[in-house]
Amino acid sequence: MNRPDPAASRFDATQLRLQATCRKHRSFPRPAATLVRLVKLLHRLAVDHGNELLRAHGLGYPEYNVLMMIDASPDGALSPSLIAEAAGEKFANVTRLTNQLVDKGLLARAASAQDRRMSLLRLTPAGHALIAAFLPQVSRQLRHYTRHLDTSEQAQLQALMLKLLRGMEEPL
Repeated sequence: MNRPDPAASRFDATQLRLQATCRKHRSFPRPAATLVRLVKLLHRLAVDHGNELLRAHGLGYPEYNVLMMIDASPDGALSPSLIAEAAGEKFANVTRLTNQLVDKGLLARAASAQDRRMSLLRLTPAGHALIAAFLPQVSRQLRHYTRHLDTSEQAQLQALMLKLLRGMEEPL
């Protein structure tokens, strides 16, 4: 994977733009804007790196998310609507993603025993095998991302990010 020069942060240009905004608009909340922009950059990098890693397995990051959500579900099955809600995706996107995964033989679709109108998606043996194949690489990548944070710093950052999330979810 190509990695940028660590001396030149991808965030430097954003910080310069934030400084310019603050000079023009004195009441602009720079610390809050900095946090939100950092989260945005972190998300983009995680998706880009994830796509790069998963490409070798014939997947993209959104497909990975669907597989992992189904794998983590208590009974090993999820409806497309629950996947859409959990992933924060539009139902049409989830339909397209799950159709691709069914076509690849990684998911199987079946009617729900409780409601025959609702379909449930389950991993196939090939889906389980694919997760087993890529999970060590994904785990290595996640540990790499957090290598500069000790366990307590990771816990502290998680708590702070959850507080930020609460603030973003509350109505203005």
